[in-house]
Amino acid sequence: MTDATVQPGAEGRPVKSGSLLEQDARTKRRNAAEARFKFYGMAAVGIGVIFLILLLVSIVRNGVPAFTQTFVTVPIYLPEDKLDKSGVRDPDVMRKVTTFGYAPLLDDALVTKLEDNGIEMPFAKPSKLRDMVSSSAAAQVRDTVLANPDLIGQTVDFKLLASSRVDGYMKGRVTRESLARDKNLDAEHLDIVDQLHELGTLERSFNWAFIFGSDASESRPEQAGLGVSMVGSLFMMIVVLVLSLPIGVAASIYLEEFAPKNRWTDLIEVNISNLAAVPSIVFGILGLAVFIQFAHLPMSAPLVGGLVLTLMTLPTIIISTRASLKAVPPSIRDAALGVGASKMQSVFHHVLPLAMPGILTGTILGLAQALGETAPLLLIGMVGFIASNMPDGVAAGFLSPNSAMPAQIYEWAKRADPAYYERAWGGIIILLVFLMTMNIIAILLRRRFERRW
Repeated sequence: MTDATVQPGAEGRPVKSGSLLEQDARTKRRNAAEARFKFYGMAAVGIGVIFLILLLVSIVRNGVPAFTQTFVTVPIYLPEDKLDKSGVRDPDVMRKVTTFGYAPLLDDALVTKLEDNGIEMPFAKPSKLRDMVSSSAAAQVRDTVLANPDLIGQTVDFKLLASSRVDGYMKGRVTRESLARDKNLDAEHLDIVDQLHELGTLERSFNWAFIFGSDASESRPEQAGLGVSMVGSLFMMIVVLVLSLPIGVAASIYLEEFAPKNRWTDLIEVNISNLAAVPSIVFGILGLAVFIQFAHLPMSAPLVGGLVLTLMTLPTIIISTRASLKAVPPSIRDAALGVGASKMQSVFHHVLPLAMPGILTGTILGLAQALGETAPLLLIGMVGFIASNMPDGVAAGFLSPNSAMPAQIYEWAKRADPAYYERAWGGIIILLVFLMTMNIIAILLRRRFERRW
């Protein structure tokens, strides 16, 4: 007896039975469609990775030069008859000599430096040499003398910031051709720069002031730093964390575990979801109207910025916390209630610890989102140029005018000098480092507190 290979059809014609080892046309089309879908998915991932790499390369290439700065070492003689005529070495008396009194000393030191190194002086006025150094050089010398009055009467080596054009020339951002349209520097200045660079007295080095310094005026981009605005962001994040975490978690627990399901809770849930999609600038307008114009809180203060960002972050934390609470199996609640625990005990002793990894992750991601916001901060006056001094204490950190990293980067990006554009890219690198750190912390916390059931 043999297996039948043909079967009679409806009209008596034999029909071949399909083999399980051979694909029919329909299966082939389905497998081909699946292969194409996989290819489209891999292509989409590849394109996304390529764009991400291009973005990172662009940020690093444009931002890394901001972390270095050109300095010129100049020995400056500090005469007593000009800086401290009384001879008492009293800083209060010596403050009467302004930066205008120190500028001629800087001119004489630059001329002497050229003469000592055999470099020809191409300008009739010594003050033209001052264009090679930062406009803050005289103030730097003055601050050093006031801090150390015993230096008067000596020749002291000062490491001065080079001007933004000289720094750009050393970094390849400024060329001799571009100086034909620039009134700040001449080709003769660049000849001196080249010779000083060969002598080793003018060189690029790591610029710690960019990380720990403060913002500067339009005429001193080489002196601008991100440090004060980083402190402003820190105080704002403290306000956001202290307010948004307990309020958001408490609201989520009530809505998810205790609130009755009726039209009012449905309305609240819909509005929370809508608030998560509201543009951030709307929260800035709300903060301006409520916290500054109505409550009369200090404008440009990190406290107000933190309150505005708290309003913006709360919907995100509430939504992520409720999702984490929903992810806990109902059997956990039933088991706790079955052994005699109250509703509150079942929530706080069993459900909340199991949901904690998701809550912490959502909170940190919400803080990271708030850290990168700019529009609401600009509306309450936290612009970059006010970040000029470090706060004197904790209270001043919350209440004194300050800026934030994204607002500082925005201010730098819109200024005319190319050196500020370079610093904006450098600020983006620092901001990305903060954001990556917060995301890594979120992952580590999730793995640390994650419990399996």
